[in-house]
Amino acid sequence: MATLRRGGWPSRRTALLGALGLVAAGPVRSAEAMHVTLATATPGGGFPAFGATFANGLHRADPDLIIATLASAGSAENLGLLRAGRVDLGLVQGEYAYPAFTEADGITVLAPMYPTPGLFVVPADSAIRSVSDLRGRAVVLGTHQSGLTLMGRRALAASGIDPEHDIRPILLDRAGDGPTLVREGRADALWGGGLDWPGFAALARAPGGARFFGPSEAGIASLAQPGSPMKRLVVPAGSFPGQASPVTTVGSWSFVLARPGFDTGTAYRIIRALIRGGEADTDPKNLIGLVPADRINPGTARFLREAGLTPP
Repeated sequence: MATLRRGGWPSRRTALLGALGLVAAGPVRSAEAMHVTLATATPGGGFPAFGATFANGLHRADPDLIIATLASAGSAENLGLLRAGRVDLGLVQGEYAYPAFTEADGITVLAPMYPTPGLFVVPADSAIRSVSDLRGRAVVLGTHQSGLTLMGRRALAASGIDPEHDIRPILLDRAGDGPTLVREGRADALWGGGLDWPGFAALARAPGGARFFGPSEAGIASLAQPGSPMKRLVVPAGSFPGQASPVTTVGSWSFVLARPGFDTGTAYRIIRALIRGGEADTDPKNLIGLVPADRINPGTARFLREAGLTPP
């Protein structure tokens, strides 16, 4: 069971720290500019925040490396865009990424993003204290094609709650709309993922504060089976304002995936720029043992071999 540290979390904080590290290392000039497209998700969620800082950090490290971020519906759409070759890179949650690893579609993993613990959040004065209390309630599960939404459905089902019939599920067009629905009383709870996830921050800092909880213990045991993309994680006490106790939950890694045929040299160049940020969740060495070796992008694999982290 992994206990997570706030400094190792994604989104604005971790990506910004990486970007600052890239600045400190100093830029590397190249003779040729490269333009790469990166699909993220709907505004207000963690993927757009990560994508922006990821792109800015790489550009600072390599000024001729230009990453254009594109809003999308989320993980499911990003996989479709990658398969169709309409974008070069896409951010994809583990719930969608791991099934894709079994398909012979040519999509590869360029880099890890971060582990995402899934949590439910309610106003601190709510009578809801566990997953069982969500029965009959209106619960914001996320956007229509988000990997977080799929994770939330699985967390509910594993905890004995039918996500289609035992709750009133709310799906969003924009991830940023969820906290407003809870604050205005139009939803009872919100599902999301990550310490720095914007929806969690919005509710934790709202007047009165918020309370966080994960799936039931039986649900966690069911989801965090050996070989599953979901792992048992612990969110330490104090991760959010007013959170006096640790929260045990499940979570999975998200990834930066590359389209079929993505140029190996460009991939290697991105990884070289990325690694200048120092040790972080996005360090490509985190991919070792996390994803099948044959799904690691050849450019990333080249870097790992040269670094002596994998056999030559």
